[in-house]
Amino acid sequence: MTSPMAMQAVENVMLNVINSDVKTLRDASHHILEAGGKRVRPRLLMAAYEALGGTDIEYAAPVAGAVELVHTASVVHDDINDHGVVRRGRPSVNAIWGRTFALLTGDFLFTKVYELMAPYKDLNIVLAEATVALVEGETLQASAVKEKNFTRQVYYEIIARKTAALFKAAGILGARLANAEEKVVEALGNFGFNVGLAFQIVDDVLDLTADSVQLGKTSGIDLAQGRGYAAAYATNGEANGGLAVAEAVEVEDDPMKTIKQKLLKGDAIAEAHLQAEQLVASAVAYLDVLPESEGKRQLIELANLVVNRDH
Repeated sequence: MTSPMAMQAVENVMLNVINSDVKTLRDASHHILEAGGKRVRPRLLMAAYEALGGTDIEYAAPVAGAVELVHTASVVHDDINDHGVVRRGRPSVNAIWGRTFALLTGDFLFTKVYELMAPYKDLNIVLAEATVALVEGETLQASAVKEKNFTRQVYYEIIARKTAALFKAAGILGARLANAEEKVVEALGNFGFNVGLAFQIVDDVLDLTADSVQLGKTSGIDLAQGRGYAAAYATNGEANGGLAVAEAVEVEDDPMKTIKQKLLKGDAIAEAHLQAEQLVASAVAYLDVLPESEGKRQLIELANLVVNRDH
């Protein structure tokens, strides 16, 4: 895995940049960041940087921190939309400070990304494009649920934008920070994109199969709101498939239990894991452009960790 020194540098960058004279913003930002998290995106960036010969951790760490702050801001906002009360094993910002301050905390974290990225010139474009894609993906998801049009095709378009785009950016940014040639930059971007798709599929399966304590966040939200891999699988590729979930919520005493049991008896979970494993295999194949090294091994280990996790 990425060196502890590299990841500690990323943590230091994030904790330093979120200091504010406004107590609520400072406290809420520290609350969500100090809860930890998998830090998969900055790990990917730093591992890519090291795999390509990068050695100046202090130079790369602010960019990795910016990538993680984009993700953290998005989950703070997600918990407002989803009424999530647990995040990273702690009460969510929304649960403690309420919707208004959670919204402002997410905005604060997003704007701190500008501060971190200011010295990095054109690399700002890469992260900006990924952040735009993230918002587009979240919007497509909300629209698909509202319109009861949550098909598998729509699902993959959503996760490509809302999750995989930021993973792709992490790979590209790590490679560009190391001054890699363009074909290597492209390969690391494709590596990140495929790992991101796999990560989200596994995340959606865990939302179905794990409990909130195991996940460290409120479980079952995606299914209850007619989205995620299970909801897309249930549509069998057809529009309006999400209606079955909505109708069940209205008529069952314990709709979540009923729907989960139905899906768990089918092959949705096995199919999802198979797709995630295939995506990781594709991701690792893109690393053939790299010579064998400790950094390359770390990238492969990170990719495998994405599918072999229980939270």
